[in-house]
Amino acid sequence: MYTFVLVLHSWIRWIALVASVGVTLAALRGQVHTDRSVADRWGLFAMMALDIQLLLGLLLYLVISPNMKPILENFGASMRDPGLRFWAVEHVTTMFGAIILAHVGRVLARRAKTDQAKRTRLLACFALATILILAGMPWPGRPGGRPLFRL
Repeated sequence: MYTFVLVLHSWIRWIALVASVGVTLAALRGQVHTDRSVADRWGLFAMMALDIQLLLGLLLYLVISPNMKPILENFGASMRDPGLRFWAVEHVTTMFGAIILAHVGRVLARRAKTDQAKRTRLLACFALATILILAGMPWPGRPGGRPLFRL
């Protein structure tokens, strides 16, 4: 079960990243004219992918990952190791921040009175969320890094 959830979490991250970039680019290009705009559709897709990622990530973090148990049991020592600190704090914090920004941006955009306000809100929130997603991903070569694609 652990391997299946980990592989799923690893692959869905790319969907979430592409969708977040899609919202950002659609907002940048001004494609926000209706509730069924390109940005709105990308936003919905991004929210679904990010929410699935959150659930899978929490399942891994709190329940089934054999790597997290020793980290959580000796949290102080884990903070001295950059690889362990990445998983214990940095990954979780940046991803929660990205998900919160994306949700807030989508809600604020849907409540916007004008297309310009919707565009600005989507652009600001999803651009920041995308930056956080990129910063929090376990890129190969960095402490805590993982392969780009798990099989």
